[in-house]
Amino acid sequence: MCALTAPEVFDQDDDGIVVTLTEQPGPEATDAVREAVQLCPAGALKLAGS
Repeated sequence: MCALTAPEVFDQDDDGIVVTLTEQPGPEATDAVREAVQLCPAGALKLAGS
């Protein structure tokens, strides 16, 4: 879900593993990243400082 919700920040490799494309996305990606964290079915994502 994260790669679909915030494709400028997340991608999937050939094995289906999610990778980040940037360590600190810009402010324009904040809403998409927050949504991706909420939608993550595995609960594997967390916002720093949260």
